[in-house]
Amino acid sequence: MTAKTLAIGNYNDTDAAALEHDLDAKRVSSLDEALALDDAAREAVTAIAYMGHAAFGGDAMDAFPNLGLIANFGVGYDAIDVDAASARDIALTNTPDVLNDDVADLAVAMLLMQGRRMRQGDELVRSGRWADGESFPLNRKMSGAKVGILGLGRIGHDIANRLAAFKMDLHYWSRSEKDTPGWTYHADPMDLARAVDVLVIALVGGPETENMVNAAMLDALGKDGVVINISRGTTVDEGALLDALEAGRIAGAGLDVFVGEPKVDPRFYKLDQVVLQPHQGSGTVETRAAMGQLQRDNVAAFHEGKPLLTRVN
Repeated sequence: MTAKTLAIGNYNDTDAAALEHDLDAKRVSSLDEALALDDAAREAVTAIAYMGHAAFGGDAMDAFPNLGLIANFGVGYDAIDVDAASARDIALTNTPDVLNDDVADLAVAMLLMQGRRMRQGDELVRSGRWADGESFPLNRKMSGAKVGILGLGRIGHDIANRLAAFKMDLHYWSRSEKDTPGWTYHADPMDLARAVDVLVIALVGGPETENMVNAAMLDALGKDGVVINISRGTTVDEGALLDALEAGRIAGAGLDVFVGEPKVDPRFYKLDQVVLQPHQGSGTVETRAAMGQLQRDNVAAFHEGKPLLTRVN
């Protein structure tokens, strides 16, 4: 018997077992492996549980002639051609909300780690140099600073709420002004950069936001400015960011995402003022379990003819 559900990606053991037990899913590790299945296997597939960053376009969708759902593992779905899916009457779902807390926590952690130079402090203690009398240089106060949230969606809002507890002066840009508790709205991202000390990028990925943070915006942020990015590597002109960091035109950065990740431009490795993380924003046991459950719930709802829980298109 051929499977109606195809799971694409490197799922952990728990999610893999649940996909097989709950949905009788066939699993493959990559989109290329899925496309290499024989005609009968691909024709049987009506729902795909997708966990990956490879571009999933119209040609790949056409390889599954009875496909009706792509259930994405993750809130970001920029690898999937939404217009192509809609044109083929293929529903797309994602896993929003369940990961907001973890991503917001990491944004705050990277800002603290960058400003208080916690990686360098840890190394000073572990190396024994502190015990030998070497002092640790003064670093930067976070509380009370002006912070700008570039993209005040669900995650951006949760980041702002956390930073408000640090008595920070909250500014934001979004496509429209939000009902916020005294936070300052900027209709132009450049105006936001000029107004703040810290720029936290919480944009969605995709062509509309590609390189939104460019050289001009980094110059507007200024030599004391810090960039925190927990969105997508594509939202920042990475070359311009590296140039600005190397030249001291901004003070530092905290990055959980990169262009071409997991390969990272080696220029970053030489920058002591940058915190680098391995795209682990949602990477806790609890949240990844919730994401997997929501993905499976969407697939189950589709097969049962019920409304999808988190439909995108």
